[in-house]
Amino acid sequence: MSARPLPGRATAAASPATLAVSEGREFAWTNADFSRVQKLIYQRAGISLHDGKHAMVYSRLSRRLRDTGHTSFEEYLGWLESQDGPEWQEFINALTTNLTAFFREQHHFDSLTAILKKRPSGPWRIWCSAASTGEEPYSIVITVLQALGVGVPFELFASDIDTRVLETASRGVYRSQGLKGLTQEQLQRFFMRGKGNNDGLVRVRPEVRKPITFLSVNLIRDDWPFREPFDAVFCRNVMIYFDAPTQRRVLERIHRVMKPGGTLFVGHAENFSESRDLFVLRGKTVYERV
Repeated sequence: MSARPLPGRATAAASPATLAVSEGREFAWTNADFSRVQKLIYQRAGISLHDGKHAMVYSRLSRRLRDTGHTSFEEYLGWLESQDGPEWQEFINALTTNLTAFFREQHHFDSLTAILKKRPSGPWRIWCSAASTGEEPYSIVITVLQALGVGVPFELFASDIDTRVLETASRGVYRSQGLKGLTQEQLQRFFMRGKGNNDGLVRVRPEVRKPITFLSVNLIRDDWPFREPFDAVFCRNVMIYFDAPTQRRVLERIHRVMKPGGTLFVGHAENFSESRDLFVLRGKTVYERV
């Protein structure tokens, strides 16, 4: 059996392609390890990690090594590839980015309000495909309630590939200082303030939580559980992590689960002008389903 190099050190015989970049770190971390992670996360989640993500990947996956008791990335990744258990979900959770806020990109919610008022009696079906910790889907529900009032038939499906953030979203509990996108009127109407041990926390009211179904959906897999088409889809700041072929495949699938004339809301850095056969730009990062 050949000797295994000590964690954090490169062997003298290492080639440039696998040279360790782990000096001063807890675990050995090589370019070969990074390339392997790039391949696996692309296969499982469609995420294209560029070469500038070395430090981020090392930091996030180091926690998985500690939690699973592995002493090197080579050992951990080999174990991961040898099975199809729950650690794959933890691997994906660790490498997904969840930046969000209430009413982020306010113009989208203004556009949604205008669209809703064209059919004030409903019904409405909306999909939030990157729900993260819940701020976006709750912002959508608040927009619907403010535009149409209570009682209009409405359902929202809120999904994410990261199961951990979905748990947070489903609870609907937030720190008060994280609610900067909300007005005082919205806070009073749609949230309950915590008292005693829960001071400094707020919880969304039951009427805001009620229309939402939270579920895990991997956008690159063709097993989406939806049976009825959507009037609107929020898919914001997700496609930036996909390469062009993956973007196209996901857009085709979104197209299939939307009603003709439905509205697709995307992130400020996303542009799908090459998919005009599927979606036509109707406003600032707002597309209409052809």
